[in-house]
Amino acid sequence: MFLALLGATFIVALAVSGVVMRAFNPPIDRILKRIIADDISEGWLQYVRFAILVVGVSAGVRVYDLERYINPNRFTNDSQALSLTRDRWVLEVYRTVIETLQGIAWLLLCFFAVALIAYVIVRVFELRREKQASGSVSET
Repeated sequence: MFLALLGATFIVALAVSGVVMRAFNPPIDRILKRIIADDISEGWLQYVRFAILVVGVSAGVRVYDLERYINPNRFTNDSQALSLTRDRWVLEVYRTVIETLQGIAWLLLCFFAVALIAYVIVRVFELRREKQASGSVSET
């Protein structure tokens, strides 16, 4: 029963991560193309997709928490393992969805914060270049 729960949480975390990855793929692609403006942005997009999947699955499948069902002595003095009832299954699947989304949300928050800083830097250099170009045109 434990292996089925582990497999189910893995599949749910992978599915949720895949849905979020597809939902955020277009904005991340546009941001990377704007900041990097080169073919290398495709490689960075692939990396961010991979990071979303890895972070989502690792946050969603909480092996340490699931271990309560097979090794209860590690967590409490009770020598009896928790039983996997229908209610516990629902709770574990719900926790998997929430933890997956929470992990991905933190990843994307960090990505967008760094992307915002990079965008400001790129924009400042573009404005300087435009100012220099317009200054050299007016001198001639």
